[in-house]
Amino acid sequence: MHFQWYPGHMTKAKRAMQEDIRLIDVVVELVDARIPYSSKNPDIESLAQGKSRVILLNKKDMADSNVTKQWQDYYEKKGYLTLAVNARQKQDLKQVNSLIQKACEEKILRDRKRGIINRPVRAMIVGIPNVGKSTFINSFAGKSCVKTGNKPGVTKGKQWIRLNKQVELLDTPGILWPKFEDQKVGQHLAFIGSIRDERIQSVDLGLDLIEFLEKEHVGILEKHYQIEEKEDSVEVLNDLAIRRGCIQKGQTPNLDKAAFLLLDDFRNARLGKISIETPSDGKEGQDETGPGN
Repeated sequence: MHFQWYPGHMTKAKRAMQEDIRLIDVVVELVDARIPYSSKNPDIESLAQGKSRVILLNKKDMADSNVTKQWQDYYEKKGYLTLAVNARQKQDLKQVNSLIQKACEEKILRDRKRGIINRPVRAMIVGIPNVGKSTFINSFAGKSCVKTGNKPGVTKGKQWIRLNKQVELLDTPGILWPKFEDQKVGQHLAFIGSIRDERIQSVDLGLDLIEFLEKEHVGILEKHYQIEEKEDSVEVLNDLAIRRGCIQKGQTPNLDKAAFLLLDDFRNARLGKISIETPSDGKEGQDETGPGN
């Protein structure tokens, strides 16, 4: 299956980011802790050159904590400041303000030498669709200041949000990039719901997820669905459909419905804390672009 999704509003959003980047001091990028490589937009590197950088690995509660720590080490070696967060937990977000201040230490010192005191740090929040950016901002600000949703593309325009005396945030729409050089990246983005489901073949994606889970998390399908794991992923999806009552006219298994059920269970961590990518997957050699510090 070929994965691609780049609506027109994303081109407009990218142009707006290029214009706004001169106004900000630090770029805070949210990635999904389950796929910290695939959910990191490579276009941000060129957009954010010369700016301090922070990476927040969001949805840490859905990922393997040991693998998340490996990713933090990986990105910190490249010069980023990192933090694993659950955007819905206030205690996690208390650390974000300190991290932003740390990223802008040099800028704050320069301001003080010039007699500029108490000027808030301006941070741009970036991230691909459905990575939890709006939820993060609402939780961080302590109020519902950004429209949220469980579909990619909810945030359509930019807005400034004054968090406190120290930090102002510039929210931006979630954007992908025009072409996935590696279709595995597109597959992983589809797994977590960053590509609209209407744009994918649900059965094919469900079969891909079954193959991944049977290879990397042996026994998880059997434990969760009480079905036998087999080499033929179509048979597994067929059994899942029967087990969960996904039956259509003619009393045949509805594989499309079963695939969406599986994807929804995975996306909501009902199958457990699962990381799809690790730094040892060989991706580190493909991602040598460091932060623009």
